[in-house]
Amino acid sequence: MPPQEQPLVEKSQQLQLASRGRGSLIELAGLFLRLGTIAFGGPPSHIAMMEDEVVTRRAWLTREQFLDFLGAANLIPGPTSTELAIYVGRTQAGWVGLLVAGSCFILPSSIMVATLAWLYMRYGSLPQMAGFFYGVKPVVIALIVLAVVKLARSAVKSVWLALLCLLAVLAFSLGLNELLVLAGGALVAGFAHRFRSNRDRRLPSLPALLKLSGLYVGAAATSTFSLAALFLVFLKIGAILFGGGYVLIALLRSNLVARLGWISERQLLDAIAMGQVTPGPISTAATFIGFIVGGLPGATVATIAMFLPAFLFVGVSGPLIPRLRRSPLAGTMLDGVNVAALALIAVVAWQLSRTAIVDWITLVVAGISLLLLSRYRVNSTWLILAGAVLGAAKFWLHF
Repeated sequence: MPPQEQPLVEKSQQLQLASRGRGSLIELAGLFLRLGTIAFGGPPSHIAMMEDEVVTRRAWLTREQFLDFLGAANLIPGPTSTELAIYVGRTQAGWVGLLVAGSCFILPSSIMVATLAWLYMRYGSLPQMAGFFYGVKPVVIALIVLAVVKLARSAVKSVWLALLCLLAVLAFSLGLNELLVLAGGALVAGFAHRFRSNRDRRLPSLPALLKLSGLYVGAAATSTFSLAALFLVFLKIGAILFGGGYVLIALLRSNLVARLGWISERQLLDAIAMGQVTPGPISTAATFIGFIVGGLPGATVATIAMFLPAFLFVGVSGPLIPRLRRSPLAGTMLDGVNVAALALIAVVAWQLSRTAIVDWITLVVAGISLLLLSRYRVNSTWLILAGAVLGAAKFWLHF
């Protein structure tokens, strides 16, 4: 076969596979329940597993289609791997498939985290549990620091974006609301693009965005707990969660620790650790926090509110994503959001490290974890389990 004909044949084969590959609702539910149960290792692991299942094994999508959906999931707020599952579900069975795939991917992790939260509330005050979290927290800090480094490599594309990131760090450190930091990053990047290109494009006004941000803040700015307030807080977080799962930590701390005082920094770190040690999206930390502050109803409300925006964004973003990807202005504004999100993660990593690293042992654990994660790519689950064993050993052996 002539070499020039091979790409055409490969393309035809891919299209034929995609045209005959069509999963039923039962197959869709079974696949994503299984992935939600075994998908340890964070979003990269989730994405790799989904690609193997829906492209290579089942031929539900071509590789080009899969990459398009992955790119779209990175352009909208919310947990990327969960949104990718939702995209796959919609292509297979429409809006019903969207709900089935996303819910089945989230459900196993949510049940596991809720169970751990019940055990935490029942035994968390015992010294044994304190020892467990003593060793886990520095590993979590190492994970966050490594996430900052990785994100910086891709997000900070120029000197002016680096300056914007530093400005966002300063603003957030001085107490500016995280939503305003993210909106400010988008606005500054957008105006910079407009200035450089000298095009008369209409951007959202700063007063309008500030007003919108004020509505969000006003809805959550009450220290009185209720299920309705809990729903609004996590609905807001889910709707502005740009930059991946670790931005969630910044949003949780700003809203639930600093502003509302519903949980402590120690409980926040414990929640993130539970999200890390269980499979599925780290955003199920919302389930843990909801259980702590409101029992099983709180866990249910927090989980639904956390993931509801992802379903809505995926449902309506299909025809809009190609236009956004082709727009230089939209791309530049997303760059601004990304560096602002990076700034939030960096500041929160520093704030939480003061709670997690309390002596030379935790400092060594954090350092070794960072080395193993960055150089040897050890799965974070094993490191968290090792940290838990070390903490328990310290309690029992009193060293």
